[in-house]
Amino acid sequence: MIKARFSADRPVPGPTPVVQDIHEAIRRRAEEIYVRNGRAPGHDLENWAQAEREIRAEAELRGPRTAVVVSVNGIRYVGEYRPELSDGYVPGEIRAGGKVLVRLDGDRMFISRPNGKELETRIVQKIG
Repeated sequence: MIKARFSADRPVPGPTPVVQDIHEAIRRRAEEIYVRNGRAPGHDLENWAQAEREIRAEAELRGPRTAVVVSVNGIRYVGEYRPELSDGYVPGEIRAGGKVLVRLDGDRMFISRPNGKELETRIVQKIG
């Protein structure tokens, strides 16, 4: 566990957290469509448009997300979570500017809550 400073709770606008993430997801899906369709040349735009529709529809189904910002050794981590999967976490439960214990594991950030539980988030941005 790392000592960190809790910066803020914040809503994540729109259905996608980070532009480069969605661009990469669309690119991968377009490639899957290309392969699935027998690698037929000349359909790049059609494949991309279909991939974009599919990825955006999937993002809409995932529903609203919220993020927390935590500073660890001068680096700010933005961790996204889905409220309905947060084990009762309520924004404001951790005081902004307060110290928290954080565990980083790959693209996941686990924040110790005052009630002894952890808020699990997916790191969507690293600043600093």
